[in-house]
Amino acid sequence: MGPMTIAALAFSGLFVLILLWMIALFNGIKRKEIECDQAWSDIDVQLKRRYDLIPNLVSTVKGYASHEKETLEQVISARAAAIDSTGIAAQGKAEGELSQALGRLMMLSESYPDLKANQNFLQLQEELTSTENKIGFSRQHYNGSAAQYNTAIQTFPGVIVASLMGFGDREYFEIEVPEQREAPKVEF
Repeated sequence: MGPMTIAALAFSGLFVLILLWMIALFNGIKRKEIECDQAWSDIDVQLKRRYDLIPNLVSTVKGYASHEKETLEQVISARAAAIDSTGIAAQGKAEGELSQALGRLMMLSESYPDLKANQNFLQLQEELTSTENKIGFSRQHYNGSAAQYNTAIQTFPGVIVASLMGFGDREYFEIEVPEQREAPKVEF
């Protein structure tokens, strides 16, 4: 074996090691990207559940507080805006507005004792509270996944693979207005 053969083998071995290292980095980043997608899907499932509960809740409240038309329309409008929103930032804004509208709807029960005692309303209220909690946990999981993914593509050596393969940052699912950060108050 001559010096040229040894040099060629060493270069080939180094090339294979670098290629395997880049493949491992790519796979790690791809796994984090898939986890972000799965975490967003979890949020989406809970949001759809919330959207499905709202018409029943509005219908129940309407029977007791039909002259509270403005509040009911705000909830319906906020729900439609949330369903139609696209993109994580837009979704966060729309969800915050929906939370505020739902909070106002829930506060109506204080003015209507019959509504406050209605079993259907109480059940819907409990389901909505449970869903709000699940949305919060799902949002935390998504934001954690997005942070891990963003860290992986913005730090060395992942930044090399990310820039070569076109990986981009993930937005966080955040509520923009401070008042919207509060969950709807559900009081009995």
